[in-house]
Parts: sequence; C-alpha cells; structure tokens
Amino acid sequence: MRAALDAFRGHGGEVACAQASLCIDNLSDSWLARMFSAEYAGQFDVFLPGFAALGLPLPLGGSSNHFRTAVLREVMGWDAYNVTEDADLGVRLARFGYRSVTFASTTYEEAPALLGAWLKQRTRWMKGWMQTWAVHMRSPRRLWRDLGARGFLALNAAIGGNVLTALIHPFFVAGLIIGIATHEPGPGPGGLLLQGAFSWLHETAIASGYLVTAMICGVGLARRGQTHSLWVLALIPVYWLLLSAAAWRALHQMMTAPYRWEKTTHGLARSSHFIGGEARGAVTDGGAARRPPRRAVA
Repeated sequence: MRAALDAFRGHGGEVACAQASLCIDNLSDSWLARMFSAEYAGQFDVFLPGFAALGLPLPLGGSSNHFRTAVLREVMGWDAYNVTEDADLGVRLARFGYRSVTFASTTYEEAPALLGAWLKQRTRWMKGWMQTWAVHMRSPRRLWRDLGARGFLALNAAIGGNVLTALIHPFFVAGLIIGIATHEPGPGPGGLLLQGAFSWLHETAIASGYLVTAMICGVGLARRGQTHSLWVLALIPVYWLLLSAAAWRALHQMMTAPYRWEKTTHGLARSSHFIGGEARGAVTDGGAARRPPRRAVA
C-alpha cells in the first residue's frame, strides 16, 4: 500500500491508477501453470511497464490495482456487464484524460493448473476483451479524438489484435501443416490468404509471433529471477492453440451468453513457489478427492 501511495506521490493528479505486478505462486503445479507464470511475467513486468512509460492506455488486470476514489466516481466506476471490467476501466480512464502507471510491487496469484479450469478462465478473459473492444470501437472517430492516434492504435493492437490473432491462428497453422504434408506451401485454410510466391509471409507470421512472445516472456522471467522456467517457452505453439480454443469458445459465448461469468476456483494449488508453505490443494484419501477447507472463486 505504501508503494502504491509513493507511486501516486511521484506523479501528478493526471495519474488515476497505479498497477502492481501479478505473479503466479503455484508455477510448479503443471506446465500450464508454469506457462501462465511466464505469460504474467511478460505482461506485468515488460509489456505494461512499456505501455505506461509511453503514456498509452493500460488494459488493467487483477487484484493489484490502486485508484484515486474521486476519479473512479468521475468515470462511473467499473462496467458491471463487462467480464474483464478492469481492462475496460483502464481504457475508460485514458479516454477521460487520466493515466495509469506501474510500480515495483508484486501481488501473488494462483493459476489454474488443470486445462478445464484454465479454459473457462481464459474464455472469460477473451470474451471480456471482445466486449471491451466492441464498446470502445462503437464510435471510432470519437475514440480517436479521446485517445489520439497512438492510443487508438495501441487499443486495437493490444486488445483487438490479441483476440483476432487467437481466432485466426489455427487456420494459419492448419495451412502450414497441409502445405508441409503436400509439399505445396501456402494452400489450405490459412494459406488461402497467402499462396505461391508470398507463402513465406505465412510462415514468417507464425514464426515471428512465437518469437516475439518468447522474447517478452523470457525477459519477464529473467526480471523475476525465474530463468529456470525458460524451457516452458518451447511449448508456446501448444499454448497458442489453447488460447485459440478459448477465443472461439469466447466468441460463441459472446453471441449466446455475453454476461456469463464462469468462476475460477482457487485454493487448489499443490505448491507455493514463493511463500514456501506446505501443499495446499486437494488431496487424495482412499481414491476420493478431499477438498481443502477454504476455497474461493473469482
């Protein structure tokens, strides 16, 4: 709390939010949790600080935000219908002329270690980003006036581009696989866009996406002192396909159940990498899973 207060004191009244870093506590539970940890390291220790340094809108996230109460009232608080309400609020603060900054503090969180829980949580996030993009892009000209060219492009790249990339990625991968199998690079569901002499763009787009993601996550892990987890970045292609599954599931929900909030159960972690406690998750007793005494959903 004192670090957040210092962050506000170090800036003028135009700063409405101070965002601390989120870090995964149970990265040893599964490769999925470890990948989540790498993703968070890239997001909160590289990507968002870079956006803040450039004065761009921050898609805020999680339980590590500190706000000026008067500003929250001015911008009418969180959108109760957006399932990633913090991301939407970050954009809205920027549209009202306020800035969000990051500061050196860490909030530890538990990542879903199992695919089912991860998929539900990530579906909600993808759907919320779709909602955020759709709401703010209802009037592109007004958004341009509010955010300026840089803010407008940043919103579309960081939120709209994130979702669009996840949606189209399987088609590019399918096109690449079909091209390799048939020795004809380019054709296929993804290659319909880039064929013949331009097929190299197809392959470059996929490779560059993986490479940039690995670089951002790798720098974040290094800043976190977690270089022992760098091996998980080799699984980025698999992780991207899971993100695509979540994005398509989110798109379906966007059309059928836009306000459904699939809760994420917490308190199931088997390990605590930073706190160093004993196993805290569900345990097996005679073949039956026994739930921990305290759980929470979010």
